[in-house]
Amino acid sequence: MSDVLAAFLDAYANALRRHLDSPTHASLAEGYDLGRRALVEDISLLDLTEHHFRFVAVHDSPDHPIAEPALEFLLQTLAALDIATRGYLGGLRRYEQQRSRADDLAGRDAFRTALVESLQDGFFVADSRGTIIEVNTAFGALTGYGAAGLPYPLPHPWSLPTGPRYPDLGTVAQRFVIPVRHRDGRDVWLAVSTSSLIKPENNEQIFVGTIRDVTAEHDAQARDQAASRLATAVGAATSVVEVLAVGLDELRRTVGAESAVVSVWPNRNARPEVYVSGAVERNSANIEAPVLDERATALLERARRRPPRSLFAIPEGIESSEGIVAPLGEVGDAALWLRFAAPRAITAADWTLFSLLIGHLSLAVQRARNFDQARSTSLTLQRAMLGPIELPPRFSVHYEPALPPLEIGGDWYDVVPLNDGTIGVVVGDCVGRGLSAAVVMGQLRTAARALLLRGAGPAQLLTELDAVAARIPGAMCTTVCAAVLDPEGGLLRYSSAGHMPPILADVGAAGQLLEGGRAVPLATFDTPRRPEATAELTPGATLVLFTDGLVEHRGVDIDDSFAEICAVLADTPGKLPREVADAVLSRLRPAAGYDDDVAMVVYRQPPTALYLEVPAHPDQLAGLRRRLKAWLATAAVPHDLASDLVAAANEACSNSIEHAYLSGESAEDQVMLTAECDTERVSILVSDTGRWKPRSADPGNRGRGIDMMRALTEELELDHTAPGTRVRMSITLPAIKSPVANPLRGTSRQL
Repeated sequence: MSDVLAAFLDAYANALRRHLDSPTHASLAEGYDLGRRALVEDISLLDLTEHHFRFVAVHDSPDHPIAEPALEFLLQTLAALDIATRGYLGGLRRYEQQRSRADDLAGRDAFRTALVESLQDGFFVADSRGTIIEVNTAFGALTGYGAAGLPYPLPHPWSLPTGPRYPDLGTVAQRFVIPVRHRDGRDVWLAVSTSSLIKPENNEQIFVGTIRDVTAEHDAQARDQAASRLATAVGAATSVVEVLAVGLDELRRTVGAESAVVSVWPNRNARPEVYVSGAVERNSANIEAPVLDERATALLERARRRPPRSLFAIPEGIESSEGIVAPLGEVGDAALWLRFAAPRAITAADWTLFSLLIGHLSLAVQRARNFDQARSTSLTLQRAMLGPIELPPRFSVHYEPALPPLEIGGDWYDVVPLNDGTIGVVVGDCVGRGLSAAVVMGQLRTAARALLLRGAGPAQLLTELDAVAARIPGAMCTTVCAAVLDPEGGLLRYSSAGHMPPILADVGAAGQLLEGGRAVPLATFDTPRRPEATAELTPGATLVLFTDGLVEHRGVDIDDSFAEICAVLADTPGKLPREVADAVLSRLRPAAGYDDDVAMVVYRQPPTALYLEVPAHPDQLAGLRRRLKAWLATAAVPHDLASDLVAAANEACSNSIEHAYLSGESAEDQVMLTAECDTERVSILVSDTGRWKPRSADPGNRGRGIDMMRALTEELELDHTAPGTRVRMSITLPAIKSPVANPLRGTSRQL
């Protein structure tokens, strides 16, 4: 006997005595440590078991039986040897070498069988072809296939037809996790550990291994991963629409549902907004739209009144369910219906997963609704401070909030009609965001408006704002562009305190940056006199003033942004000012939205008069209408008024063609149309050189042209005293209504 083996057996005997004297978990742990020592020192399993049973035979007595507690100690020692794999196989390899020494060990086969059956893990032996030739009872319990069905050739009956295949057993130890189908139909995840050896009697390769049920661990990990994916998917969403657009898709894929439907009630009495992911019904127009039948509507109504995270199956009380219904968010706010592709049983693990995922989605929906409310409140407050609500004709103002605008910004604009017929315009941008920036913005805007009404020019206004800003905490470095427009004289005076340069575009020409009159931002340096510049407002020219959020984008050269605006203005002579602003915002909007607020003012200078002289023939009317409509757009006449004016002018020209020249068509017969506009009014004069035809006392179904022209215009004058007839029509351009709060982007809609 070697010294290593002798020392180990002595240590084993001493530890066994201590356990028999006082059996505790600590004494059993000492046996486990001896097993690990045996594994390291390559102690033979047979040497260990022979020594153990000799010790028991010597010390066992009827008065003091020790066989049972001693066996417990032995099994604890053998557990550390990984009896199903390394220790057992090592002992098996040495078994044949030591058979001559084991002749006196009776019942060795019975002991081996008892030892294998005592394992809590499933145990199996497979031949070189992968056929299972031996299993223990635990293996049968885990898979549903026990020793009575041996052998089990490939493919094994518990393998999933569409699942992953086993890794090749190979020639070395392997560990892997694989899903299997239990005999009762359950899907079970097993951790498999295998080793290979060569049988000495015939050099045949065999494989032995153990299996352990890790379904609970796998399900827990899968739940954590699914919850993490869902949380990641909805983490960046800032509105209910965005949350449900990504969250319902992820939820439906994770739980294997065919469709997911959410109803959201804006308030307790309003009709719900419906969001659908997956299969939807189609309406009669064959357009996809979420359609809920009475049963689904009733289920969601019932679910929304239940406590949060109270899931229930549909139908209730039976083993197979077609889906689940649950409330979302606060009680009464929203409800969810998940519908499976086919009825299925819902296990305890399924309920845990559903509850976890729906809980995450519910929190995301509630967070998004709170975000929407904060967004709406902040934007309403911002726009209420921006003003004005009524603008002079030919103006348009726009405020584009950054995404997401949780806080109020510091951008502002103001348009102030002055007593001398000029119009003051101010656009500014305070440093920072939040309530403090809004407070600064409100004070500076009020001061600027007061200075304009007092008669201050652009440079004087900014000079006096310097003093105001120096006394307002947080107003330092505010940028402002102030301008005074003279529509009658066609002149623009402006001054800039570190602000973006205005852009002015003549009709059909690219815009030009107005870079004169520039100085530092407010309250930064002592500037006793600020510069002022002038520019000519040619007829039909378009002026744009804006804040830096429009042109300063990450990764984009600001000069390129200026060039984009100039190019847009070249293509918009026939667009209204609000359409010009929309075109600029659309062209420069980044893919992810503006990351800074944008304030913009657009102004259109009245164009030159339009003079048309056409032959008195009906086929000339279509071209005349087109040219008049284009001129009215250049004059910034709203589309509804422009349509009325075109219809009235068309009627006047038709009357001239039909009634003024009764002698027949002549090359000298002409109809003349002149359209003019000033700052507030548009007038159209239609004249001819023909003869006036008095109105019939009973015109019948005809002769209603004058009545129609009078209804479509504010003023109508007829003059037929001189040769020919003159019809003068005019309207007053209305003030532009600027909404306090524009509709928010990304509000609820059907998916």
